[in-house]
Amino acid sequence: MRPRPPLAVAGFGIALLLLPATAHAHLVTTGLGPLYDGISHLFLSFEDLLPVVAMALLAGLNGPGAGRIALFAVPAAWLVGGLAGYAAGEAFVPGTVTAASFLLLGGLTAADRRLPSGAVTTLSAALGLLHGWLNGAGIAAAGREALGLVGIVSAVFVVVALLAALVVWLRRPWTRIAVRVAGSWITAIGLLLLGWGLRGAS
Repeated sequence: MRPRPPLAVAGFGIALLLLPATAHAHLVTTGLGPLYDGISHLFLSFEDLLPVVAMALLAGLNGPGAGRIALFAVPAAWLVGGLAGYAAGEAFVPGTVTAASFLLLGGLTAADRRLPSGAVTTLSAALGLLHGWLNGAGIAAAGREALGLVGIVSAVFVVVALLAALVVWLRRPWTRIAVRVAGSWITAIGLLLLGWGLRGAS
């Protein structure tokens, strides 16, 4: 069998890349149903995942009580916001508003601020309501089932539980510094996200 010329192989590859494919807004399709689509969405969407990580790290730095507040407040608010966004069918806010979550939560984590329980509750609820609303509106706009929200909320619960518990368990000073460094990286990503969004809007 004669080997194919490199130009023919390259041409075939380019032709495959140019074939049109179905685009899905906001949620990926796993083929396993809306619940698993929602779970996979969180782990494939850094604009949702990283603020959840930042909130979990911040709650963990503030102790077990703050961790428990975030564990239940973030998913509950995410579900409420998601259902409201799904019912509205439209986000009404620009996507760059998520950069505020990166900047605020990442900055507080980097600063290792001790927060009262009321502040942790407010931050958790605000995070959940904002991102839940955007998720719900995106799911409705894509004509997908609201059950995807349950998958997202379940994944949020697991991420907050694992990360907050891990940070609470850390005792050595250098480990807290590592958590703070992670917060500073999330803040930096938020700045990049904000700059990219503003550049696109101009």
